[in-house]
Amino acid sequence: MPAKPKTIGTGRIAVVGDRELVIGYRLLGIDDTYIAAGEEAVQVMQKLFYSNDFGLIVASQSVRDALSPAFRAKVEASIEPLVIFMPSLREGIKEESISDLARRVLGVDIKMGE
Repeated sequence: MPAKPKTIGTGRIAVVGDRELVIGYRLLGIDDTYIAAGEEAVQVMQKLFYSNDFGLIVASQSVRDALSPAFRAKVEASIEPLVIFMPSLREGIKEESISDLARRVLGVDIKMGE
């Protein structure tokens, strides 16, 4: 899919991924939620990412793992929309994910546990 020119985001939030993650955001009032895994999750992510309708996309770690390396790199380098990957309840939270996010969004390198 060709990329659309980026403009000021709408501020809309979308969530895609595991049932547990998506249900939590639905309870918070987020309307654009998608329970998806594997290839379906990849297709949903591409649709959301290229739609230019969202300022923030929250996706589960399993969705990140399903993305091709090229698309994953593009998503992780994007600021608009900002894409944040959340670990599932079954996965442990990694401190590196926090420092990676700070490096990507703020341009600041955070050293954990040193």
